[in-house]
Amino acid sequence: MIRRIIGKTATTIRGAAAWAVCLIAALFAAMSPASAQAQETADDAEVRLKVKAYEGYTRFVDQYGDTCRMTYIRNITVYPPMKFRNKKEEQFYWRTVRDVRKTLPYAKLAFSTLCETYEYIQTIPDKKERERHLKRLERDIFNQYKPVVKKMTKGQGKVMLKLINRETDQTSYNIVKAFLGSFRAGFWQTFGRFFGMNMKAGFNPAKNREDAIIDRVATLIEQGAL
Repeated sequence: MIRRIIGKTATTIRGAAAWAVCLIAALFAAMSPASAQAQETADDAEVRLKVKAYEGYTRFVDQYGDTCRMTYIRNITVYPPMKFRNKKEEQFYWRTVRDVRKTLPYAKLAFSTLCETYEYIQTIPDKKERERHLKRLERDIFNQYKPVVKKMTKGQGKVMLKLINRETDQTSYNIVKAFLGSFRAGFWQTFGRFFGMNMKAGFNPAKNREDAIIDRVATLIEQGAL
């Protein structure tokens, strides 16, 4: 679905990616020296991941006339035990666990809000009203979550960009470019590179060991196994 959305005209839905864009912008803005003056907000801005063991259930009447309930358990992925070649690898793994646990809820919220915003924006016939709605959404999200993102480390910021890619199947650069244009995308990419961030970095667990560990940790957290 995300590929289909990004393939459409940006002026029609520019801001449907407000969540992902605002998180990226807040992430980079939080690294700037001026952000030291940012006001802290309450902890209720923190987002936590809800683990669901079941996909749903149905009720039916069996051959004896008894009402029964069939519960559908989510599929799970089983990994072999981790084997570390040295202490450095082990430290990286547990640091990744910490960072993914912190940032995964935001990546998932970015994805779900991206889809919901796109669907809602199609119900607003007036182009100017759509733009006003998207500007309000972007401002509100930015103001609410910048102080939260400000508390993240640079490593957590990099992991969040990876997880946004994992959830949307698009790099953060492509998302910003599609909805806010090449200039804004180039600006945030340049700004991010100054702080060691790369919005163009893809997510390929099949070829990149670090990405594979991030994907493994994220999957285990989603299953409630970590």
